[in-house]
Amino acid sequence: MTRKTTTKQQLLEATLKLISEKGYLGATTREISREAGVTELTLFRHFGTKERLFEELLNSYSFLPKLKEILPELGQLAYEEALTLVATNFLLTMKERKAMMKILLTEVHLYPEKIRNTYASFINESRATLASYFVSQQKKGLLKNVSPEIAVRAFMGMLFNYFRTEEIMKENGMTKKRMEQHIREFVYIFVHGTMNGN
Repeated sequence: MTRKTTTKQQLLEATLKLISEKGYLGATTREISREAGVTELTLFRHFGTKERLFEELLNSYSFLPKLKEILPELGQLAYEEALTLVATNFLLTMKERKAMMKILLTEVHLYPEKIRNTYASFINESRATLASYFVSQQKKGLLKNVSPEIAVRAFMGMLFNYFRTEEIMKENGMTKKRMEQHIREFVYIFVHGTMNGN
């Protein structure tokens, strides 16, 4: 691993930590660089701007990289198994990033337009990526003729609201056993609403 990669990773981890604690607006580039053990000049040399640093943080730590990683596997699985894999990875990613998600949910409306647009573009790309899976299942004749984009919104919305109520609003959060049980039930409901022959 090169020094450049190591420094970049240190900066991303410091950004994740401070944004999780203080939010995007509260975490300054000076504090981020101090937390990473580098100069502020080094931060700007790697990322240019705080906005670009945040974009790279989303690119590295949001659900999108995981979704892209498992996408090829989805086509090899039965529909119900594929959705279970997506749901499990989504909720585990959200759970890992709980502190950051909590702050993003409460302060995103305060962000500069460029940052809101960046955040929205990652959500849209995640939806489009999963929608491509639904399109592939429709081409095989497995799914009803529903809008893939609406199907993604329904599926991810169901999971995100579950995460928000269980992890953000409750103190104890999701246990592994309870999460697995709820995923099975959510997937069952969704599968029987979208699959041909149901």
